[in-house]
Amino acid sequence: MSKKALIIVDHGSKLEKANEMLVQIAELIKKKNSSEFEIISYCHMELAEPTIEQAFDDCVSKGAQHIVVHPYFLAPGNHSTQDIPNLVKDAAVRHPGVSYHVTEPLGIHENIIEVILQRAENTD
Repeated sequence: MSKKALIIVDHGSKLEKANEMLVQIAELIKKKNSSEFEIISYCHMELAEPTIEQAFDDCVSKGAQHIVVHPYFLAPGNHSTQDIPNLVKDAAVRHPGVSYHVTEPLGIHENIIEVILQRAENTD
């Protein structure tokens, strides 16, 4: 069975506080993760490290043979449909034999609606 990795990628920011949120998301995923992904990582598309290339290399160095990359964006746009897939493709070139897949962004999902309603109801 091949070792699978999950990389969560956001835009990246010059603000460390914003970048730290992705670290926290990765930690939450690690806690909730089933055994499907042996490696959970995160990176930023631009403006901060680790980069997509660095995260991809790190996952491969830990034995990943298949890498799933999830754009941590709400809606599809150039970043999630073109920029990130191209950056992942470029990173993968250095690792022949390692397969990868870039998922759709978060999009519309009932769990997101629950979060919106929960935050809206807790404004007191």
